[in-house]
Amino acid sequence: MPAAEDPEGNEPVRIHDYDPSWPVKFEAERDALQDCIGSWVVGDIHHVGSTSVPGLPAKPIIDILVGVDSLDHSRPCIQRVASLDYLYWPYRSNVMHWFCKPHPARRTHHLHLVPMGSRRYLDELAFRDALRADPGLAARYAALKRDLAARFRSDREAYTEHKAPFVKGVLATFSDRT
Repeated sequence: MPAAEDPEGNEPVRIHDYDPSWPVKFEAERDALQDCIGSWVVGDIHHVGSTSVPGLPAKPIIDILVGVDSLDHSRPCIQRVASLDYLYWPYRSNVMHWFCKPHPARRTHHLHLVPMGSRRYLDELAFRDALRADPGLAARYAALKRDLAARFRSDREAYTEHKAPFVKGVLATFSDRT
């Protein structure tokens, strides 16, 4: 279904071959975020998600994880990152401050401000690291993502929901969680 046919105006879920510009785009965004909210960053600014795994096909959205002290303490960041065209959305607001850029219907970046040391923070890094460390695992994930993108092209929530068992399985077996 073309994006125009989606009642919410979202782009369809499309998986692209790995693009070596993704890490470069992350680096530029990390620098901008460091300048904008650096005083709130306590757990570094990490490139996460599929675009952070060399060779892995992905939706072309740069996912960024920022470790913060707490959600309350980092609340001023909501206004500050608006200057970088990030839009706040209260998605899973009990575990993170979530943003997209430049618009929910056409996303180039996702930003997650997550308390450092929380389960969410540790899981995002652990999943990325597991995929980076095991090419076979990454290949299985790529096949799943392509299948789900074909099945749920117009339904981002269903696409994400159906990836969850794979992610949970990886996290359950990933032994080097610090």
